[in-house]
Amino acid sequence: MGKYYDMLSKDIRFLEGMKSCMSCGICTAVCPAAQFYEYDPRQIVMIVQNNNDDEIEELLKSETIWYCGQCMSCRPRCPRANTPGYIIQALRKISQQLGFFVHSERGRQQLAIKRTVGENILNLGYCITPKTILPELHPEQGGVWNWIHKNDNDFYSNFTSSYQKEGEGLLRKMSDETMEEVSKIFEISGAKDFYKTIEDFSDQVARDMGYDGADENYFRDIYKGI
Repeated sequence: MGKYYDMLSKDIRFLEGMKSCMSCGICTAVCPAAQFYEYDPRQIVMIVQNNNDDEIEELLKSETIWYCGQCMSCRPRCPRANTPGYIIQALRKISQQLGFFVHSERGRQQLAIKRTVGENILNLGYCITPKTILPELHPEQGGVWNWIHKNDNDFYSNFTSSYQKEGEGLLRKMSDETMEEVSKIFEISGAKDFYKTIEDFSDQVARDMGYDGADENYFRDIYKGI
């Protein structure tokens, strides 16, 4: 087998998702992303199944694997029990591990996801909180969001008494004990090392692109899709 196929074969998501594609195209027919992008899950599965290292590497460096919305509409509809969504998850991980993600615009945005959702989980215990949705990065929220963001304590106290406080309820502050457990999970699972890998590759490509490393300017530009 090729080296990339061997790497994929060590991922349980790939083992669960890759059975025997007969290229019927049902996955593409039901895929929401295929309606909006030049994206074909059937072709991705076929490329992987053909086990050609050059073609798989091109895929790992492309925009294509980042178009999938992970809705898994493909999973229950495949007559051969393939799951292209799982295969794409495995491809994305290898792309990140090998630094291939920095070759595409959407791939470079993995740094933005790491620094927002990823670090929110590690530091706050949430994927997202109202305070981390910065108005300057989300102009689509409108002027109302500017006010809510500045007056978040007054606003959210109308809905919960636990806002940013330890205890029970919505939007509560996670206890130090809970956050220590989260930190240990990230360390033992290798997630912290994985985060560093994304940072290191992003820093290098940012310098190649003329930035002073993966600084705030680079982060904001990739976040906005520039």
